[in-house]
Amino acid sequence: MATVNDLPQATLSVTDAMVIIIGVVVGAGIFRTPSLVAANSSSTSEALLFWLFGGVVSLIGALCYAELATAYPHSGGEYHFMTRAFGPLPGFLFAWARITVIQTGSIAMLAFIIGDYLSELIPLGTFSSSFYAALTVVLLTFVNIAGIRQGKWVQQILMTALVLGLLLVVTVGLSLGAVPAGPAVATTTQVCRFSHIGQGMIFVLLTYGGWNEAAYLSAEVRDGRRNMVKVLLGSIAAITAIYLVVNFVLLQGLGLGGVAQSKAVAADLMRLRLGENGARIISLLIAVAVLSTMNATIITGARTSYALGRDFPLLGVLGHWRVGSGTPTNALFAQGAIALLLVVLGTGSRGGFETMVEYTSPVFWFFVLLVGCSLFVLRRRYPAAPRPFQVPLYPLTPLLFCAACGYMLYSSLTYVGRGTFFGLAVLMAGLPLLWLASPPSISRCGQWRNKG
Repeated sequence: MATVNDLPQATLSVTDAMVIIIGVVVGAGIFRTPSLVAANSSSTSEALLFWLFGGVVSLIGALCYAELATAYPHSGGEYHFMTRAFGPLPGFLFAWARITVIQTGSIAMLAFIIGDYLSELIPLGTFSSSFYAALTVVLLTFVNIAGIRQGKWVQQILMTALVLGLLLVVTVGLSLGAVPAGPAVATTTQVCRFSHIGQGMIFVLLTYGGWNEAAYLSAEVRDGRRNMVKVLLGSIAAITAIYLVVNFVLLQGLGLGGVAQSKAVAADLMRLRLGENGARIISLLIAVAVLSTMNATIITGARTSYALGRDFPLLGVLGHWRVGSGTPTNALFAQGAIALLLVVLGTGSRGGFETMVEYTSPVFWFFVLLVGCSLFVLRRRYPAAPRPFQVPLYPLTPLLFCAACGYMLYSSLTYVGRGTFFGLAVLMAGLPLLWLASPPSISRCGQWRNKG
């Protein structure tokens, strides 16, 4: 039976939680995807509209998550919502996917990005990138095992450095005025504009991805039933503003064609304005940005493993919460070990980043779609449950969110390669484990109960 020492405590303020969520979202993506979005835009205004619309879609999703997180605050987040709505099978498979595909794959992917950029600054030999990647996984994992206070302090320091760096890019871009835009993006007459809009939104929503991680902090935010709405909506508003400003500066500085043709758009802007020293500064900034994202991902990712361990005796070792540090210690160890394994497996593969994006995206969007559907199920199943926040314009708002998730799932399956099948295979490998776990039946209240 759970005791107070086994359960998470409400130690995070609204600001703490917002910093963690912004850190999850604002990372490497903003330095990689603007060129891909610009390549699918016919004008500067359209490119900015892509980013604005991405914020709107994320806001709609945040409204749905706000109702779920305030009505059912739990460190298991999406896993808890799906288990209450659909039972143990989808809940278990989602938690399994986060441990083996979604979260650990993201951590390894981010670690390789850090390794690549740090190797440009200080190379350490043939396996320099892998060494940096593994070292980063180990260091950040142990920082968070030490305690939630240490984890959030590191997050605040990294976020401060990231914001200062982004301000530098914005200041340099605006203070020196516009430069010639370069060749314009070729207009397409043979390919339907709808296809380009769809591809552009894939990259935009990929860059916005991660705001849903707030659900995993709902049990640790002080006065969570009231403050989770502030965390979600405040985070989305801040992220949207950051993305709009950064993209405006990049488009002003390089022009639509210049942004579309760039492989490292922020570095190109800094190199154009400040020379090679500017490019080195931005390379360091990108490493800091990815560290911020990775640290926040480690914080939230282990919460699902902890919730899984609480519900399934076979994996009970993951369900230990060390109250002294305020962390799920064993879950953090397991998450770090799997991420390290992925780093080892990815060593020497120059397509590792792309492959991980391929096999994580369809699995991620499938389960986020299920979360959207769980809102309808839980409303119907528990009509009298307290809901401190109710999504406005129900059922239209969650229907729009589910439609967006369905489109992203379709787009992910359409535009990715063989990595998709690998991700699905790993997901299905969780079925035998579920059978071995033999969980007790779940009650109508959504809590496990013992048989006999």
